[in-house]
Amino acid sequence: MLAWSVIDALVRNWAIVAILSTTITLIVVPALVLMKYVRISLNIMRNTKPPLARNPLDFDRLLGEPVTFLAYDGLPLAGMLIRAAREVPRRGMIIFAHEYCSDMHSCARYCRPLQEVGYDVFTFDFRGHGASECPEDYHPRQWVSDRELDDMRGAVAFVQTWLEEQGYQREIGVFGISRGAGAAILAALEDQNICALAADGAFSTDTTIEHFMKRWAYIFATLRVIYENHPPVFWRFLRWSMMHFARREFKCRFPSVRKAIRRMTPRAMLFIHGEKDSYLPVEQSRRLYALAGQPKYLWIVPGARHNQAAVRKPEQYARLTVSFFDRHLARVPVAVQTSPRRQRSAATLPGGSAQPTPTSAADG
Repeated sequence: MLAWSVIDALVRNWAIVAILSTTITLIVVPALVLMKYVRISLNIMRNTKPPLARNPLDFDRLLGEPVTFLAYDGLPLAGMLIRAAREVPRRGMIIFAHEYCSDMHSCARYCRPLQEVGYDVFTFDFRGHGASECPEDYHPRQWVSDRELDDMRGAVAFVQTWLEEQGYQREIGVFGISRGAGAAILAALEDQNICALAADGAFSTDTTIEHFMKRWAYIFATLRVIYENHPPVFWRFLRWSMMHFARREFKCRFPSVRKAIRRMTPRAMLFIHGEKDSYLPVEQSRRLYALAGQPKYLWIVPGARHNQAAVRKPEQYARLTVSFFDRHLARVPVAVQTSPRRQRSAATLPGGSAQPTPTSAADG
């Protein structure tokens, strides 16, 4: 009897039943599907770790003066001031920002040629790395957050104070690797005294997460519509949703490097990326390069994987980075040109006109 009463009520209120059914179909079900893939994406942020370029002990350390300074939020950090070689004239100051799961001493792999020609180098440990402290409520990950930006802000402030005390100009260069490159770009948006940036393996968290979402959706999706024939707006909304939940779970913000470059007053920028980087596709640096103002340069390094350019092409890497900072920080005449046989793997800095290709460099 009760069953017939229910059926009779449904028949008499068929319009309400239809509305409720449509609502469930169009809103509730998609929301449940969306939340499933948000959870998958959050697992990517929690657990995916990038490969290190090399073993941390594969180079001889540079010696310098250990210092302690404060991040923008007051956290004590460890750093080291490496003075330029005494036998050459001083050319300027460069801040080095290391990659995730590394430390300040990795600057030797990238900055030794710069120190030898006359650049002072300030290197430091991001929070939770090396000798730097880490708050109990924060767990560092490979995605640059507002916490790493605070570390970078503190390093810039410390260096500029030191430069003033020494009577040097306040303009500085920044050399960042992977996550460190992102923090450097975000800091440059706020400080005009950062006049030259070299970014090896740079990426923007938002677009990189979207890349990983598409990759993993193909593996885990139970509905093919999730990863086939999807409109761009779907991925943008999924990315926005995931970043919203990530801010709540990880208790930090993840600023967009992509948006920072778009808003930045044009600065000299050198982008370096390994052609065979299977972790962060070369398109990540290409996107940032396309958004940057002039002057800008892009070197896609043949055969190099994630952050391996300095290992695979050490001489060209040294020549290019020194020439870049010479031109845009020290402002000394440089004349780096590539021979026809080496055009595919080395950048032309001054006056070059090569267009970006998968294995060549571009001069803006």
